[in-house]
Amino acid sequence: MQKFTKLTGVAAPMPIINVDTDMIIPKQFLKTIKRSGLGKSLFFEMRFDDKGAEKPDFVLNKPQYRKAEILVAGDNFGCGSSREHAPWAILDFGIRCVISTSFADIFYNNCFKNGILPIKLKQADVDKLMDDAARGANATVTVDLEAQEIRGPDGGVIKFDIDPFRKHCLLNGLDDIGLTLEKKAKIEDFETTRSQQSPWLAATGSR
Repeated sequence: MQKFTKLTGVAAPMPIINVDTDMIIPKQFLKTIKRSGLGKSLFFEMRFDDKGAEKPDFVLNKPQYRKAEILVAGDNFGCGSSREHAPWAILDFGIRCVISTSFADIFYNNCFKNGILPIKLKQADVDKLMDDAARGANATVTVDLEAQEIRGPDGGVIKFDIDPFRKHCLLNGLDDIGLTLEKKAKIEDFETTRSQQSPWLAATGSR
């Protein structure tokens, strides 16, 4: 998993409440188990019309936000079903940080497992960032995970809270597999000792 330390990029404003996972990645795109290639279908029904043409008014179709790396969203983002394809699609599009007043729990947890930083802020702070993001590509935002700060284009600073363990995982690029591999030496020592003390277990397992 890619590490998340400091991100400076364009923030796209999406002041829509209750954006559910079906809006993020519709069900017809859930047939794959690959994490790549889903970005083109992100917010599919909001981005494209019935003929597959882009809707020019949708924020991520506007020239200034096509390469947005930060999404400033409305309340209760990621609600609905628990599909992990939702954060996969967001990440594949190029967005690595989502800021809102609240997230659905499963979506929130899945973001951390996929290298996306979801940040919860007070409504007043989200409103300020939404206003900053509305300025377009010339107004970049910096998210510093180590310092737990968001810096706006005018130099203003907004502090945010994050669980220390989740912060550690993002800073070091550790998903569940990575966390397990940190204990690789202990796992191998255990397996060696078990094979020596109970060789019949290894013999049974080899049949």
